[in-house]
Amino acid sequence: MTGLGDINAMTPADFIAAFGDVAEHSPWVAREAGAARPFDSRDQMISAFETALRGANRGAQLALIRAHPDLATRARLTDDSTREQAGAGLSSLSAEEFARFTDLNARYKARFGFPFIFAVKGATKQMILESFEARIHNSPETEFEMAIAQVCRIFRFRLEDRVAL
Repeated sequence: MTGLGDINAMTPADFIAAFGDVAEHSPWVAREAGAARPFDSRDQMISAFETALRGANRGAQLALIRAHPDLATRARLTDDSTREQAGAGLSSLSAEEFARFTDLNARYKARFGFPFIFAVKGATKQMILESFEARIHNSPETEFEMAIAQVCRIFRFRLEDRVAL
């Protein structure tokens, strides 16, 4: 865990090196968030990451969403994604569960053009599947906003794991 004093004292390059992976394969979010320093609290830092994402143009937002892996995939994941998905039981699915996730991932991407985003920390695979089943019927605009909101939750979880109060 890193304290705010150390975070506020980091060079821009060091800040990006330390937090550039909070947003999946999108270090530009950390660059933008880091420009809002000094932070008075961890929540203010988390808010800076959310503000950076929400202030970006739709193309940048979509690219960040598309940088996220499918849930329960066998593809290579970032360390954070691997840990988060394992914690939700997604690394130990039955063959039937894996087939269900694979089907939902394919249907969701075909409908919306980006992967299903769900901040899995603290969730069970049943909770994730229920959300998947419900959200696949949303409008594209509603689901885009849901994806952004879930990415912001991921920011929170990852920063809470790394930044001391």
